[in-house]
Amino acid sequence: MYAGEQLISEIAALIGDIVPAFSFDDAKNKISAIVTRYNIQKIDEEEVHPDLHDKVHLFISSKKLEGLSPLTLDGYRLELGLFANSVKKLTKDITAADIRNYLAQQTNVKMSTIGRKLSVIKSFFGWLAGEEIINRDPAAKLKPPKTEKRLPKALTIEELELLRESCKTVRQRAFIEVLYATGCRLSEIHQLNRTDINIQSMSTNVIGKGNKEREVYLSYKAMYHLKKYLKSRTDDDPALMVSERKPYGRLSKRGIQREIKQIAKDAGLEKKVSPHVLRHTFATLTLNNGAELVAVQELLGHSSPDTTLRYARITEERKREQHKKHLVM
Repeated sequence: MYAGEQLISEIAALIGDIVPAFSFDDAKNKISAIVTRYNIQKIDEEEVHPDLHDKVHLFISSKKLEGLSPLTLDGYRLELGLFANSVKKLTKDITAADIRNYLAQQTNVKMSTIGRKLSVIKSFFGWLAGEEIINRDPAAKLKPPKTEKRLPKALTIEELELLRESCKTVRQRAFIEVLYATGCRLSEIHQLNRTDINIQSMSTNVIGKGNKEREVYLSYKAMYHLKKYLKSRTDDDPALMVSERKPYGRLSKRGIQREIKQIAKDAGLEKKVSPHVLRHTFATLTLNNGAELVAVQELLGHSSPDTTLRYARITEERKREQHKKHLVM
């Protein structure tokens, strides 16, 4: 049976399952009249065009040269690999409908996940079109799904103090103070070495997103507890944060996350606490205390002030104080 006839039979059978008491032969004839105007080719379900995987490899290589982080590249590689394994077409033949169909197959996932997948696909096809590897961008007109905009969850001053008081070791306290005082991302703290800390200026340089370097600062409290932690260590590993047991080595990002989670558990905090929550806390409390938006943007390493603006939520007390201070009587 050639592809067109098989398609006609499958569509007619599907209609029969949905609509009771319909004429199978009559449906086949009507569908056939439409299908004969098209050239139809059946694709083997096991077939994966190497062409699409080749294009993905080119895209990843290009982004690597642009300085994207290994974590971002791994995310691109994973998402586009899943897409390439699902869509059984040559790259130039992929349509917007193919992309919509692929995303529609992603069940039991959040809209934010669908949005992330679409964002990667749009980046991929946008790059292919920009490099003139394909003539048109099939993802150009696809819009991301609407997602609930959740404001970052920050700790209150009271919750931050609870964390501090619940630290059982100098190591734990140093972790809390350094993450909060610098407002750094987990990946930025993870790669720091002891020699990166400038004790005189109480600062350090970190490498953020897009391989951009920026200077961040530690508070007197953070410096005190960091020095105490470093003095207590007996290893000679260069990493700023190391494992507790031999053989000592740079603590993994997952290890840092587990340590913060344990401190929060000991503090009896019900809300999720992570290195990223401490970053949110730094931004929110600093802005609430009167810091300029542009300064906080630079400290966080945000490329756009709009990203930093998400943290500009002030407390009721702060609003009342600002009203009294700035209202013209």
